[in-house]
Amino acid sequence: MNRQNGAQRPYDVVLFGATGFVGALTAEYLAAHAPSGCRWALAGRNRAKLERLRERLAAVEPLCADLPLLHADADDEHSLRELAESAHVVATTVGPYVWYGEKLVAACAQAGTDYTDLTGEAEFVDRMYLEHDVRARERGARIVHACGFDSVPHDLGVYFTVQQLPQGVPLTVDGFVRSSAVFSGGTFASVLTAMGRGPRLLRAARERRLHEPRLVARRARAPLGAPHFSTETGTWALPLPTLDPQVVQRSARALDRYGPDFRYRHFASVRHLPVALGGTAAAGALLGAAQIPAARSWLMDRYEPGRGPDAERRRRSWFTVRFVGTGGGHRVFTEVSGGDPGYDETAKMLAQSALCLALDELPPTSGQVTTAAAMGDALLERLRSAGVRFRVASAR
Repeated sequence: MNRQNGAQRPYDVVLFGATGFVGALTAEYLAAHAPSGCRWALAGRNRAKLERLRERLAAVEPLCADLPLLHADADDEHSLRELAESAHVVATTVGPYVWYGEKLVAACAQAGTDYTDLTGEAEFVDRMYLEHDVRARERGARIVHACGFDSVPHDLGVYFTVQQLPQGVPLTVDGFVRSSAVFSGGTFASVLTAMGRGPRLLRAARERRLHEPRLVARRARAPLGAPHFSTETGTWALPLPTLDPQVVQRSARALDRYGPDFRYRHFASVRHLPVALGGTAAAGALLGAAQIPAARSWLMDRYEPGRGPDAERRRRSWFTVRFVGTGGGHRVFTEVSGGDPGYDETAKMLAQSALCLALDELPPTSGQVTTAAAMGDALLERLRSAGVRFRVASAR
């Protein structure tokens, strides 16, 4: 438990941004699954919306009628400082994080409060490392980004795959992602924002590389890879330049179990070549449009954050990530799968990450850390119990 600042803090977990679409789903999940005795609260800037959400939760779980409501604004440093000082863990859904996230990270680092979010924004993660990792380490705070579909299934999926392979030998893992889902307006806004900030993103990555400690006698890589037909999955594999492989690489840097020389590649898995070609063309067009401020604003207005599909559409959604791991003369095929990735499963992953940090016995870590490094087996078992499937498909 991260209790270095004393048990006098009133809350184990505070959910910030609770009235947004994914925030409300996370609140519903906590209402149904937070264990008895867990002290948690809702936080946001609009008291009336928080009260309506609490009423909705209480209609399903009467104990939520007295759920504490906290005022905090992403632009108000004083309110964020009070929020961080009141909790052992703060989970936030307020993005795009490059616009709205830093002040809360700073408050948690200063207060020694564990922090989780749903970001998939590489620039934000790198900037938070540069600006707040040292302070978080000094104060004992664990800053854990990407606790939703970005990047829990991939980070813990590789962690699970590595455990099936021999120790002390070079390892390679390839991940292949398939899904049928509608992704959130918040995710779309984050993607467009990142696409329109290419020079800043590259600068942040370069500065981080200059400041990160060098590995000694070990190597961990996450090259982009090339488009190809994967005989292992029987699909076309398209490289995914997302945050996920960077998170996996950082887990491999932190954990000796990944071996002396580790490599991970991350792909979208597409069954039919015309679909693969069309997806590549669409991604290129979106990247081009994101460079034009007017076009970027127009696209964001079409699918703004805070909205999402209804429960029936989410019930039909699914994801599968297949991993091929090799090392020491062994090869293993593993799989992580679940339901709606952009909403229901993301809310579940964020909630379970926050509960894990607040309540479970975990390795002694601090600073900016990944889900695998900070929570590892404990979070994996939590997610398995919650219905996310981790399995070994075959090994030889």
